[in-house]
Amino acid sequence: MQLYILVILGFLVGSLVISIGGGGGAFYLGILTSIVGLSAVNAAATSLYVSLPSLIIGCLSYWHTGYVKIRYGNKMIFSALPTLIFGSLVAKYIPEIVYKWTILVIFVFLGLQILSKTFRKNKAQHHLPENAAYLFGALSGLMVGIAGMSGGAPMVAGLLLMGLNMPQAAATSSYILIMTSIVGLILHVAQGNIDWSAGSWIMIGALVGAAITPRIIAHFDPKKITALLRPVMAILMILMGINMVI
Repeated sequence: MQLYILVILGFLVGSLVISIGGGGGAFYLGILTSIVGLSAVNAAATSLYVSLPSLIIGCLSYWHTGYVKIRYGNKMIFSALPTLIFGSLVAKYIPEIVYKWTILVIFVFLGLQILSKTFRKNKAQHHLPENAAYLFGALSGLMVGIAGMSGGAPMVAGLLLMGLNMPQAAATSSYILIMTSIVGLILHVAQGNIDWSAGSWIMIGALVGAAITPRIIAHFDPKKITALLRPVMAILMILMGINMVI
């Protein structure tokens, strides 16, 4: 495979996921398994290796815009880390089909909730309480611990349902995912090998995408960005959930 293809794919994924607030675990897993040809175990470890640097760069870029909401982020980190460690310990005992169908139900439910809020503009908006951050953080931790996914999707969904706009949710999610990805990477490296070559080329593209996208988003109206990206995020969540069982 031509290495520039991996760089381009990394750039596209890095730009997309930093704008919608994910680490890109599901997308990187898809590239690493279907295009690079890695096993699921190696792909899980490599995806966390790929996503971590771009998360750091993206978060630093967002930090200067003021979109990172530390209070929400810290609550999610507090609940995500214990479930991440627990998930990594019990992963080998959970039947894959059970995990996949559970994620399908959760993703479709959250996606439909976000779509409902999106198309209910003229009615009073009822947001989840701030302490719901603990629930979504715990769910994200399980996703990282069990499958090596970034866990960004439920984080962003929760932040949106708690009333944050899309740039705020994306920025805050990148802040949270730095910590969960570090812990997840350490745990998964012990169980699987990282493909340093393929991962590094994808990472180069992802770093560029993550560095420039937050600065571009900062020049646009947050309400317009939210109106555009919130339904995109909802549809992606539903599609990722369905893809889990196909």
